[in-house]
Amino acid sequence: MRKVRRELNIDWIHNKGIRGKNIGVAVLDSGISEHPDFENRIKAFKDFVGRERKMYDDEGHGTHVTGIIAGSGNISKGIMTGIAPEADIISIRVLDKKGIGKEENVINGIKWIIDNGRRYGIRVVNISFGTLKKNESDNNKLTEMVELLWDLGYVVVAAAGNSGPGPSSISTPGDSKKIITVGADNDNVRMMFNGKMVYNYSGRGPTKQCIQKPDIVAPANGIYSCCNLWRKNYFYVQKSGTSMSTPIVSGIICLMLSVNPKLTNVQCKKIIKETANDLNMDKNRQGWGEVSAQKAIEKANASLLWNTF
Repeated sequence: MRKVRRELNIDWIHNKGIRGKNIGVAVLDSGISEHPDFENRIKAFKDFVGRERKMYDDEGHGTHVTGIIAGSGNISKGIMTGIAPEADIISIRVLDKKGIGKEENVINGIKWIIDNGRRYGIRVVNISFGTLKKNESDNNKLTEMVELLWDLGYVVVAAAGNSGPGPSSISTPGDSKKIITVGADNDNVRMMFNGKMVYNYSGRGPTKQCIQKPDIVAPANGIYSCCNLWRKNYFYVQKSGTSMSTPIVSGIICLMLSVNPKLTNVQCKKIIKETANDLNMDKNRQGWGEVSAQKAIEKANASLLWNTF
């Protein structure tokens, strides 16, 4: 995380006291462990897989993703500090111990957010998983529910997936035209995903609906974050993929909202777009470009001061 923070100038933002305080982020994933870096900021845990009440994460993906967004870095003395280390965490378990999820459980998780979002101050929803459609009718209900979340005002951020480099390889629900879809800024490396060695993995557009995707890219390779096995003294673990780039963008949006809580999801998306750094790649590879945390925060702050929206 220190490398990511340095690349995106996150510490400059933190040093100004902008750390995501009082912004709730819902993480739909494999659950969460009670890692010390989450302190007392886990406001709710809901399990749609094992129906357990006590929080847990027997896969580790959800803990890692959440750490990227909101880990305090206390155990590492700040080295592994996440993007928005004071944000409130709402963990919703929809993936099992193998990282596999059922559409029904994801939809139920979204319904829970709709019913409880205001209670827990949820503003951002992170979805670091997806599935590929085989035909137009696949996963339509999931897309509809994700877009309903967006229509209700939530900033929904989803992964482009790791099924690139072919066209139309954006996963669902990342292929939704409304939400913010995140790819990897650099996938020109060999990575192991699901037991297979892949290359140029980040999902690419256009979608099957001829929509340009992803919207934005962010660092994705070799990112260290919180480990679910911390009780065995494995406090942090390294992972790669668009699952890791997605929470970076979610965390930056938490920072933007902590600067200007009145921003709508549409305004957040507009700021992310207008402040992106063009990487001079094909638009269906990079979208608007690489996310620029500092410029996004400055623009969010300016919109508060000058009422530009």
